Amino acid sequence: MRAGASSEVLSATPMPATTRAAFVRRDEQGMFEGMASKDKDPRRSLHVEEVPVPELAPDEVYIAVMASSINFNTVWTSIFEPLPTFGFLDRLAKETFWGKRHSLDYHVVGSDACGVILRAGSAVRNWKVGDEVTVHCNYVDDQDPSSHDDSMRSSTQRIWGFETNFGGLADICVVKANQLMHKPAHLTWEEASVNALCNSTAYRMLVSRNGAPVTQGDRVLIWGASGGIGSFAVQHVLNSGGTPIGVVSSANKVETLHELGCLHVINREEMDYRFWKDPHTQDESEWRRLGKDIRALVGDDPDIVFEHPGRSTMGASVFVAKRAGTIVTCAATSGYMIEYDNRHLWMKLKTIKGSHFSNYREAWAANQTIIDGKVVPPLSAVFGLEQVGEAAYEVHHNRHEGKIGILCVAPREGLGVTNPELRASVGERRLTIFRRHDRE
Repeated sequence: MRAGASSEVLSATPMPATTRAAFVRRDEQGMFEGMASKDKDPRRSLHVEEVPVPELAPDEVYIAVMASSINFNTVWTSIFEPLPTFGFLDRLAKETFWGKRHSLDYHVVGSDACGVILRAGSAVRNWKVGDEVTVHCNYVDDQDPSSHDDSMRSSTQRIWGFETNFGGLADICVVKANQLMHKPAHLTWEEASVNALCNSTAYRMLVSRNGAPVTQGDRVLIWGASGGIGSFAVQHVLNSGGTPIGVVSSANKVETLHELGCLHVINREEMDYRFWKDPHTQDESEWRRLGKDIRALVGDDPDIVFEHPGRSTMGASVFVAKRAGTIVTCAATSGYMIEYDNRHLWMKLKTIKGSHFSNYREAWAANQTIIDGKVVPPLSAVFGLEQVGEAAYEVHHNRHEGKIGILCVAPREGLGVTNPELRASVGERRLTIFRRHDRE
């Protein structure tokens, strides 16, 4: 792979029996019991060792993973919160013959990957050995009727590498053919590896008809706007003709967003909002202060609120959204037991819209925005696979902007670009916004 072998050579080369992979152990799932979430340490629970390469199902491929990335679901798996993921694997094992492979004493994690196909199952039609691909994480049974129309409504929908085994933080991963997309040719392996999960999620939330699609002139409040998912949200709002209002936690992140094209940014550190008086009581006066600050920036309340922190911000999000506006939410990184004043929802005709990753069509369209250079990857740092615990720890404690890439088979950064002309057109400076600001 590293030598650029042809598809014929790859096909003729025997598959190894084992692969290097990052995983958690079933017998360690109680190791953090009684500890506060912030004290749970992924460096203790994530192991990098050789594990067996599983048998390949007819609709699957083996991928040599050149690079992967850290998502919050990897952090959740590594700290066994809100519950250990082995229950997901055990349920999958009860559903299908091929699902039985997933219930093991270890869980190989990772919901992003970029690499080269090594083998394709007998039922794979549109992809072949040697194809350079990136992977989206929607794992569905296409023989389940509920998977059609919108596969995210499927009763069997799962997130690969979180609710399934054999994820992307490994040298070899296993994915279904309907998870594959073309690698953006102008990006390095590590740049291409950080997009699929977060970009697809933001696309469904803000572009697809299944979310709260932005139209020209819409004002969109984006929490965590310099983070992995928030930075994609900013770009999709701009590309849709809307006005993003980014909320960040430091002056350095303000500058990052300005360079990304987001003119209106609120620095929470500077404004010192205290939405909660104590763990049980919210402060409506602080909601009002936030709403006043938003109107001072853009002249009106936000038509859409892009919400993913959850408990810490949902009360404020519901309050500041415009009359008949929408709060679209996909996560709850600060806690999933949320509280808000329902009077501000029903009396002002507002809507809370739940959203979860994306279907294949949406993921493909989101990937096309990357391929076309209209959206750039928010890569801020790169670690090796052997440092995956440290990388997950960094994400757990919000120490980086954007996304952290993980080198797997790729021996070093900067490899994988096959369209240097497009890269030059997009611009090296724009492609490295988050790397430069993270180092400052």
